[in-house]
Amino acid sequence: MSLSVRPIPILADNYAWWLRDEATGQVAVVDPGDAAAVTALLDAEGCGLDWILLTHHHADHIAGTAELVARYGARVAGAAADAHRLPPLDAALHGGDSFVLGASAAEILETPGHTLGHIAFSFPGWLFCGDTLFSLGCGRLIEGTAEDLFRSLRRIDALPGETLIACGHEYTLANGRFALTVEPDNEALRARIAEAEAQRAAGRPTVPSTLASERAANPFLRAATVATLAERRAAKDKFR
Repeated sequence: MSLSVRPIPILADNYAWWLRDEATGQVAVVDPGDAAAVTALLDAEGCGLDWILLTHHHADHIAGTAELVARYGARVAGAAADAHRLPPLDAALHGGDSFVLGASAAEILETPGHTLGHIAFSFPGWLFCGDTLFSLGCGRLIEGTAEDLFRSLRRIDALPGETLIACGHEYTLANGRFALTVEPDNEALRARIAEAEAQRAAGRPTVPSTLASERAANPFLRAATVATLAERRAAKDKFR
């Protein structure tokens, strides 16, 4: 069954994601860091909100949850491991669990690194991965280790190449500038940066990207060892 998806620009550079299962009309929003922007889209679409899906506990991903629950009666799904620092959960999820939105089912992937309790929602053709993987980048290691992140990226890399990577931030061009310092001769990287520049010039998001594109151009997904990933992440933390 088909899943309709739209990014919702929120805050300075975040994205929440609107999902509608076309078979049943059920609607979910991923990582609503701002309720107003989500409400505006729901009103424009003339729909309610059945579920709020949370990838991790940071405020820019969860701050709108309580208001949306109060307004729409939505239920909340998030990581069982982070239940103590997420809004109250109706579905406390573990890696390997299945989350069902109408006729669409997602596998829950444990993706620690950025945070210890981070999860991703893997629907057929779509991955809602919060701050684990960005276009041309990855999340900063705030709580986890390079080993954690390496394993998380390998889980993501096992998905089909056509999977659309629906991440939590508009960081592509900034990530691209760093990526060029790692692989200056990578033609796929240069092509992706040019594509992103055109998208932003036209006022469009640069995400989702495809997993195949990230495999070809993202220096973090392309890191073959934990040590390489750690080195690149440390360098990116200092890059200006």
